[in-house]
Amino acid sequence: MHSPDLKAYAAPAIFDGDQWHHQHALVILGDRIEGVVPLAQLPPGVALTRIEDRSLAPGLIDVQVNGGGGLMLNNEPSPETVATIVTAHRQYGTTGLAPTVISDTAATMRYAAEAVATARAGGESGVLALHIEGPHFAMEKRGTHHPKMIRPISEQDLSWLESLKHFPVILTVAPEHMPAGYIRQLADAGILVCAGHTNANYAQIQRAREEGLRGFTHLFNAMSQQSARAPGTVGAALDADDTWAGIIADGHHVHPAAIRSAQRAKAPGTLMLVSDAMATVGGPDIFEIYGQTIAIQDGALRNAEGKLAGSAISLIDAVRYCHEVVGLPLAECLRMASYYPATFLKLEHELGRLQSGYRADFFAFDADFKVSETWVAGQHLTHTS
Repeated sequence: MHSPDLKAYAAPAIFDGDQWHHQHALVILGDRIEGVVPLAQLPPGVALTRIEDRSLAPGLIDVQVNGGGGLMLNNEPSPETVATIVTAHRQYGTTGLAPTVISDTAATMRYAAEAVATARAGGESGVLALHIEGPHFAMEKRGTHHPKMIRPISEQDLSWLESLKHFPVILTVAPEHMPAGYIRQLADAGILVCAGHTNANYAQIQRAREEGLRGFTHLFNAMSQQSARAPGTVGAALDADDTWAGIIADGHHVHPAAIRSAQRAKAPGTLMLVSDAMATVGGPDIFEIYGQTIAIQDGALRNAEGKLAGSAISLIDAVRYCHEVVGLPLAECLRMASYYPATFLKLEHELGRLQSGYRADFFAFDADFKVSETWVAGQHLTHTS
């Protein structure tokens, strides 16, 4: 006998996070995956839905999402904003994300943390973590972060960050501006500390790694570059097999050859795609932050100075770019946007694969990478363009 709640979804191709399956069905029970089985082995009477001309894959996981649906977390750090961002990105196959607050006042950053905590407590399954990007940066590598918001970390900041123990928290800092021992204290508290907007040299990154540095934020961008005798942050990131690195594959932030080189250099499973998306995903092509107008120009988001200001892509766009332009196998591109970020978040036994016991987070997409349906914890939504 099988449960009447057992559901099966058949598609021409199903990627389980490891390999492709054909003439198979994905079987779920409630919010969990039972497995991917040959169609011929489905139990009789199971409710089967056939999804034609599309593939199924693990839901995408984006660990750097500043906004969506016309809203930025910084501008209105509330549970409603978090829900709007989640909804905007879900229509593009992102079933789990980390709302990201960039350098701002201490009050705004605390409100953002409270908003994410409240959204999670309220059952917003798509919220996996909080990403705090700043404000403890190298001024010369601040990018579009407002200079008045950049400041040294204080003991009060450290205590507050250590108190955020109820869900995964990513913190991007410039390691050279962190007092000795601070990264270790944060890592011991469970914070996923990343280097970004940094001018750190190789030795400074090594010290941060010894203290528990877990990753690098938007590799190549807003960090000291690699040269023959000064590997810098980029060289340290490529050299560090025990760290993850996010990369923005939008055709503007990183050259395809640099993405290919990074994918070869990094240890398998440690290069992950991020969108660094702003309010324009699922929203208007223009928005404001810090009172400054940011607009899409030739597919890229730029401020009045012409500087890149996050990206205008969703994560499925990065998957498509890495496959069609960079030339990486589709399976690897999908892992870079699902299983690898799940592993970075220490959720690899729960998310990023379509295997027995995993949460039923997956999506359907066609040959043009258009997303038609998503499932989050087994809950189904149909998306229309």
